[in-house]
Amino acid sequence: MAAPPAERARLQRLLRIAEREQRHVRGTAERLFAVPFTAERVGLLDSDPALAERVDAFVARFARLQDTLGDKLLPALLVALGETPGAALDNLDRAERLGWIASSDVWMAVRRLRNQMIHEYVEDPAVLANALQQANEFLPTLMAVADECMRHEVYARGWAASSNA
Repeated sequence: MAAPPAERARLQRLLRIAEREQRHVRGTAERLFAVPFTAERVGLLDSDPALAERVDAFVARFARLQDTLGDKLLPALLVALGETPGAALDNLDRAERLGWIASSDVWMAVRRLRNQMIHEYVEDPAVLANALQQANEFLPTLMAVADECMRHEVYARGWAASSNA
């Protein structure tokens, strides 16, 4: 199916946004997780503004990438395929059936983790350290959704030119 020009343009724009967000979160993660993020490092956040800013940047960038992929790119790709996007969980289930994500349940668990990091002030250093480590461990999965699934789907259908061509 040929996506209408407006849908192709939207997909191309979302891919550019996702690429930029990937670069930013990857760079922040490399600096933040050069050594494991422990409860002891959480204890340094009040006295180390640079570390606190890196944590804030990682959390915001991780959340933005997941939002772009799950809330914008997946529904836009479904529209381009001629489908009607539904509720977020329905879209994730469809994306799982299409092979774009490994598991909608895992995606939702990470969404809850993201919400915890964004919306809740975590007072227990061990809980915050664990949440950050889990988010970092899930980061390759987010990257794979954008790289291996979404872009290849768009490129394979000729809706965008591969930046690797």
